[in-house]
Amino acid sequence: MNIVERFFKYVKIDTQSDENSSQTPSTQKQFNLAKELEYEMVEMGLTDVSLDNNCYLMATLPSNTDKKVPTIGFIAHLDTSPDMSGERVNPRIVKNYDGKPIVLNEAQQIITSPEDFPELLKFVGDDLIVTDGTTLLGADDKAGIAEIMTAMEYLIAHPEIKHGKIRIGFTPDEEIGRGADKFDVAKFGAEWAYTMDGSEIGELEYENFNAASAKITIQGRNVHPGYAKNKMVNALHLANELVQLLPVNERPEFTEKYEGFFHLIAINGTVDEATVSFIIRDHDRELFEERKKIMENVVAFLNSRYNNRLNLELRDQYYNMREKVEPVKHVVDYAFQAMEEAGITPIVKPIRGGTDGARLSFMGLPCPNIFAGGMNFHGRHEFIPVRAMEKATEVIVRIAELVARKA
Repeated sequence: MNIVERFFKYVKIDTQSDENSSQTPSTQKQFNLAKELEYEMVEMGLTDVSLDNNCYLMATLPSNTDKKVPTIGFIAHLDTSPDMSGERVNPRIVKNYDGKPIVLNEAQQIITSPEDFPELLKFVGDDLIVTDGTTLLGADDKAGIAEIMTAMEYLIAHPEIKHGKIRIGFTPDEEIGRGADKFDVAKFGAEWAYTMDGSEIGELEYENFNAASAKITIQGRNVHPGYAKNKMVNALHLANELVQLLPVNERPEFTEKYEGFFHLIAINGTVDEATVSFIIRDHDRELFEERKKIMENVVAFLNSRYNNRLNLELRDQYYNMREKVEPVKHVVDYAFQAMEEAGITPIVKPIRGGTDGARLSFMGLPCPNIFAGGMNFHGRHEFIPVRAMEKATEVIVRIAELVARKA
């Protein structure tokens, strides 16, 4: 099965996760893909194939060399984003892309245009896989799964390529931030791993945000507006005041690269009670702690003015994997060299977001992130160049070969 056939097969299986569910996996339909992959792994000849009750799927490609080689792993996630439907995905290939607008859906006049998505012009001449405009594509992260499976199949078919023991892991619920929650690092048994979950061809990431969530519950006091003087406390106005006290220039829409932010994600409520939700992000751990302190100080200030009507729930979500990966920088160097040998210019940059690899790195499994090739994730304009998937597959193979060669 070639990689395009494999990818098409996977994206047609709906695996959307659900952030409102407290179960693992959050949706039982993620098992549909996991069971298909389990079957393919056994048929392919992988060993130690296991699918647990929480939808974590693992397998082994045994070593084919007598040398003592570190056990490495490759990881991708089964679920697609809740942001848009992943049901009845209908992908197609735009051959030899000519740089013009792509009509995804003529009936609904849904068009992906370089005017809106200038990155399209980087792929003139490539074959692009696109959606029909009614769903996301699911390259995040079914491209990663297809690349890992294809690479394992290639290594089995080419025993002349020497490699050590390779572990594969496919996880549920990454898109809702729970992909590493029940990942058994000891069972996985790798010295380090790579998540195949990046975007543009060449991306190599071992830095990400430190992340926290902040939920502020505001208790107001509602009385009839005609008789409200000196009595009413409007929780919605307090919510607005809270937002205005945070620095305007430190919102996501005004930041880039290593700049952190306060991101307002929801305001809900009435005069009587309101809730305000933020996510707080920064690559620098000290600045991250300062941002959390700013939030605490703003809430404390408003409590001093309004008689303790605000309650802050502040929770750390994940940390910058650089702290754990930099002491074992050779794991990044292998990926860098593998890309160069595959004719790819590595793009080393920080992730302005999170990844399972960050959580796993702090669980004892250093885990940088490598490109899977998709673009415009989580929406109808998502696409992926076929060449990117082929190159990602080659990078996996070359990493396995390099680790054995240098052992």
